[in-house]
Amino acid sequence: MKYIGAHVSAAGGVENAVENAKQIGATGFALFTKNQRRWESPPLDQESVEEFKKRCIDYGYRMDAIIPHDSYLINLGHPEKVKLQKSRDAFLDELQRCEQLGIKLLNFHPGSHLKKISEEECLSIIAESINLALDETEFVTAVIENTAGQGTNMGFKFEHLAEIIDQVENKERVGVCIDTAHAFAAGYDISTEQGFNDTFDQFGEIVGFEYLKAMHLNDSKKELGTRVDRHETLGNGHIGWKPFELIMKDDRFDGIPLILETPEPEGWSEEIRKLRSFV
Repeated sequence: MKYIGAHVSAAGGVENAVENAKQIGATGFALFTKNQRRWESPPLDQESVEEFKKRCIDYGYRMDAIIPHDSYLINLGHPEKVKLQKSRDAFLDELQRCEQLGIKLLNFHPGSHLKKISEEECLSIIAESINLALDETEFVTAVIENTAGQGTNMGFKFEHLAEIIDQVENKERVGVCIDTAHAFAAGYDISTEQGFNDTFDQFGEIVGFEYLKAMHLNDSKKELGTRVDRHETLGNGHIGWKPFELIMKDDRFDGIPLILETPEPEGWSEEIRKLRSFV
């Protein structure tokens, strides 16, 4: 089963994300459970929580087919203690919100060293941040998203993801989300069948498919290896349709949320329809 969807709006309450996902024909979806550009947000309204759960049941959305994204402000590898703690507190809040909603996954960007510490130290701080948050929560899996490597962001190499996972104590509650545009911009040429196969052979060897918990399906406005994060609608960027067809036909990508973050929401229904046509 392929859980195909998009990162939909939760404006007006998290329960509205379920409705918005249904309207585009999604079988899985992503959302923000709070304002992604602010540190503080009001607690989830209990009526919204209950309505969210009810709509998921009514529309047949599994809780492991839903993957919120945390705040863009969070940097779990921050080199400064005060700012690191602020990020850790916010990350814990994000995990707790997922648990309130019954959601089993939370997607996040790993963090940045800001040229103040080494990459190795940054990766260790990220892993420690995850360990601390998992110790204070019950069941949500922390899902690390690969990055394009823009600026000082970590996570653009499969080796970075593997090193973080290696230092996470509870391996059952950590995973990876592969963003196709980020992978391409980071230098993994998935635009051809050979390149796709080579890339995911590497992923299997370095990280392991048992840790693949989600994917973001995006084409790229930028060329291979530019390390610039710019999403494009499927088939209209430098990646093309081939890898998305291969993902749809490959059972290694079954049973996980496959989420569009392409820049034209009005086209999501058609993108989902075409992806489904490859299955």
